[in-house]
Amino acid sequence: MMGWLSKWWHDGSAVVEPATLRDAARLAQLHGASFAHGWGEGEFESMISERNTLVHRLRLGRKTIGFAVSRIGADEAEILSIAVDGAYRGRGLSRTLLMTHLGHLAGRGVRTIFLEVEENNQPARRLYDRTGFVVVGRRDRYYKQPDGEQLNALLMRRDLS
Repeated sequence: MMGWLSKWWHDGSAVVEPATLRDAARLAQLHGASFAHGWGEGEFESMISERNTLVHRLRLGRKTIGFAVSRIGADEAEILSIAVDGAYRGRGLSRTLLMTHLGHLAGRGVRTIFLEVEENNQPARRLYDRTGFVVVGRRDRYYKQPDGEQLNALLMRRDLS
């Protein structure tokens, strides 16, 4: 019984690790399910291949259930996107993903990180608030929805050093 239990526990633990080109299709699928304008597999392949872009996947057991993507410039970075499969939200996994991703950015010399978030996206705003990001600006009508509605974006910042 212990063998089964340890296998179950190991397979159920969240792991954040660098994404590979083999992950591109799954990351595109997750992005498309999470955002109005999803990125394609080719876009993820390009980002994974770029030296100044950091892409992590969030794995639960053998299944990739999330990702984080940042672009680095000197000692600053911008989180371009972060998503967790809808079936796994509300479990603290996005915090694990984000904090691990930030640790890797700090390890690359990043001192300040920025991101944009849709103003009415309360789950994402709570995540960013709880992980030390502060609002430093606003972009009116930044996000265009498929129905033509335009939503405001908040610019957020966190210092890593």
